[in-house]
Amino acid sequence: MRRALVTGGTSPIGQAICLRLAAENLHVLVHTHKSVGKAQDLVAQIKASGGSAEVWCCDLANGTATGQALEPVLMAGVPQVIVHNAGTHDDVTMAGMSAAQWRDVLSVSLDGFFNVVQPLLLPLTRTRWGRIIALSSITARMGNRGQVNYAAAKAGLEGAVRSLAREVGSRGITVNAVAPGVIASPATAAVMTEADIAAMVPARRAGQPQEVADLVGFLASERAAYISGQIIGVNGGMA
Repeated sequence: MRRALVTGGTSPIGQAICLRLAAENLHVLVHTHKSVGKAQDLVAQIKASGGSAEVWCCDLANGTATGQALEPVLMAGVPQVIVHNAGTHDDVTMAGMSAAQWRDVLSVSLDGFFNVVQPLLLPLTRTRWGRIIALSSITARMGNRGQVNYAAAKAGLEGAVRSLAREVGSRGITVNAVAPGVIASPATAAVMTEADIAAMVPARRAGQPQEVADLVGFLASERAAYISGQIIGVNGGMA
């Protein structure tokens, strides 16, 4: 059974990705930093449905801690599917943004990608098969007021994906990014009404986490072997 590691596995999109990959007969490592209870509940749900999963905890912004947490993961077998979904935002216009607000957002999305992928890369290349998928955002392409830090983090991820795809393509490893637009979640509902979404999105609705997960599941499969270095939007026609 191939193994998949999903960072940020307890977010709405992360949960949907974990469930989709488990349904594809992958053993899923559900990453969390602080939401251990949610991760345990998700693992229980996967197992109840006949899947295989476990919780994996660490602070991705801390490279040393992440490396140490990956040691037992590697001993059990390198995850051949790596989905970097972890991210955070701290929205404020740049004129009022502190250095900590800038750094913290980049640390999870961008440093976190390096901290989790780099230690796994050489073991992964030796297997001659792999799928690396990063979750970006439409904000990386369009920008958004109050999200200079978030847009920079996600745009950096997209550049890393394009370059890494060139480095590992000959080893049977694909590297892609999925860039969601407005996706239904409690956080979205807190700041946008259905009317707001209909005015912004040509599809006139928010996307569902499962719609993002379906694309991730495809990119993680054998069927996507010739798709690499791509940034693929799931945004209802916004861009």
